[in-house]
Amino acid sequence: MIRARPFDFPYDGNLDPGTTALIVIDLQHDFLSPHGYFARQGYDPAPLRAILPAVGQLIAACRAAGIRVVHTRQGYRADLADMTAYEKWRRSLSGLEGTNVLLRSSPGFEIVPEIDVRVDDIVVDKTCNGAFTYTDLEHVLRAQGITHLMFSGCTTDVCVHSTLREACDRNFQCLTIADACASGDRYAHEAALHMVTVENGVFGAITETAAVLEGLAGLGEGNR
Repeated sequence: MIRARPFDFPYDGNLDPGTTALIVIDLQHDFLSPHGYFARQGYDPAPLRAILPAVGQLIAACRAAGIRVVHTRQGYRADLADMTAYEKWRRSLSGLEGTNVLLRSSPGFEIVPEIDVRVDDIVVDKTCNGAFTYTDLEHVLRAQGITHLMFSGCTTDVCVHSTLREACDRNFQCLTIADACASGDRYAHEAALHMVTVENGVFGAITETAAVLEGLAGLGEGNR
């Protein structure tokens, strides 16, 4: 098990690598670069970059334990055919009209090089904050027999939390790794983490990277 609150993960004590995936949300240049979307909105990407070492440790430990790694990327089609009038209005409001920010054709769409993406990882591209909306994520997870999800990435209060809520509604068992998630708004980050724990863990459980690494190391010891 992984030490967590308000209960350890998984709740039944059966931490099975074959049914577990690490979700790494939107660690792209557009969010982490000083010239990307996030910075253009007036946010400091430094807190997002600060989680990269922890996420890197988690990815390595999960691979060693036989846990699948799933990356998401957020962005629209280059021809904007998947962008509604409202979304175009919001894009204009944000000063992004005529730019290639958050478009799949742009360098900003790519995952930052500090994150080790391998050919056997799963990559899911999305247009919405939630990674289940208009994507094949649920189908892929079900096809792989995955029932338990561990969440990392950015931002805690928007894309991470949106995907977490979608996952809980689909009855996936969820663990949010607090120090492997980040936001440009400290208050929103802390509020999003707090919301996980209300009502005895309405959105699953919450933990830290060290506890995940300890739990995964225990898996290896149990197999020896």
